[in-house]
Amino acid sequence: MMMKHNEERGKAASTTRKWNSERIAFCLFVMSCATLVFFGGMAVGAYKFFPYGYIKQACSGFDYFRSKVDTIDQKLPSLYYWSSQYPDRPPIFNTGRGYPGINLVTGIRGERMLFARIIDMDGNTLHEWDLDWFRVWPNATHLSGRRTPVLRPGTHVHGAVVMENGDLIFNYEHIGLVRIAPDGNVVWRLPYQTHHSIHRHNDGNLWVCGQKEHVERNERFPNRIPPFDEYTILEVSPGGKILREWSVQELLEKNGYDGLCYLGKTESACIAVRDDLLHLNDAEPFPDAMEEAFFNRGDVLVSLRNVNTIFVFNCETDKIKHIATGRSVWQHDPDFIDGNRFSVFDNYAVKTQKFKRFSRITIFSAAGGNPQVYYQGSDDRPFYSDIMGKHQWLPNGNLLITESRHARAFELDPEKKIVWEYIHQLNDGMCGLIEEVQRLPLEYARLYDGSGSDRPQPRRRVSLKQTRRSVQ
Repeated sequence: MMMKHNEERGKAASTTRKWNSERIAFCLFVMSCATLVFFGGMAVGAYKFFPYGYIKQACSGFDYFRSKVDTIDQKLPSLYYWSSQYPDRPPIFNTGRGYPGINLVTGIRGERMLFARIIDMDGNTLHEWDLDWFRVWPNATHLSGRRTPVLRPGTHVHGAVVMENGDLIFNYEHIGLVRIAPDGNVVWRLPYQTHHSIHRHNDGNLWVCGQKEHVERNERFPNRIPPFDEYTILEVSPGGKILREWSVQELLEKNGYDGLCYLGKTESACIAVRDDLLHLNDAEPFPDAMEEAFFNRGDVLVSLRNVNTIFVFNCETDKIKHIATGRSVWQHDPDFIDGNRFSVFDNYAVKTQKFKRFSRITIFSAAGGNPQVYYQGSDDRPFYSDIMGKHQWLPNGNLLITESRHARAFELDPEKKIVWEYIHQLNDGMCGLIEEVQRLPLEYARLYDGSGSDRPQPRRRVSLKQTRRSVQ
């Protein structure tokens, strides 16, 4: 019995040793495979061996899927809808002391639907466009996979102008420029990634922010890590043709402001920048009817949000003649006031001592010095938008401000009293994003009086900015 027991123990020990050696061999095999995969992957990435292309496509597909999940799950609630900051206020407050006119409102309503609306000073709707991307621009082919909308709203409207015949020209943010008739028919589409703002100059041409997506290394920008966007300034005809184009980074480098292009994340010993560095959000030329001084006809005012910079360059010489950096925080919508000054919607996205945030309108002088704070939010007069935002000087000295993120626009008289207010309220205490409320000349109301194609047209184009009274 003892011999049999010892024999069984010997067999068990032999089996254990065999199993241990097989396990060790298996572990070594797995480690060898992992090592081969690791160094093989490095070689594939470095020298782009097979199957580099398939791996890159798979990664792009994953990034695309992840971006859509982020958009659906995070961006929609936080960017487009939120609880109203002014739930007890009526949608319209009108003292009768606002500058006469009608208003263009662009934003989002319920059901994730984009709209542009013409309202009178009492809030009555004179006309409305349905700007559903999937209806207006089906089968877009100029966008990469990660830019193509898949669910409503897909994007938002950022930048719009009304033409003399009642047509609307607007940006689908980061994905295209469209001209649409009052009846909703598309006049033309410009397949270029336009965004943020549209300014119509005296000659009728449009000045628009644009961008080009680079997914590969580009010898023009050796220190940029793809994918990245090259920001551009476009001059576009009323017929939708690009007349002139400037690369913002090349414009800065040509004028010796290379440092503004390399303030972001760096990698290795050599400067290399990824992500959204400059964030162009406005470009508009000096009005022909405005009296010249330091600023002249041919000068263009430009805003770069992410480097807190505003500059003016001459579009004939490409020379930057004025630049201000660090005097505002995430600013938008700079506007010429006169030949020596311009104003800015300074989002001022920083916290105060009590962790409250207030935006402000500031005035810059070509002579330098500290900007003048013309109007700022406070506990008594809340005003804050961390992103977006517009302002418009009116001929009687009033100032119309769009507080985008709180779905509100309000008009101030020269004593800074609110004389008109509009709030885009939805149901159940919710509000929806409005990108801009823009005052149009009163005569434009005739374009939307229901007379159709026979509606009267203005004899000449009226620009509220060009007839602006001097701001003190």
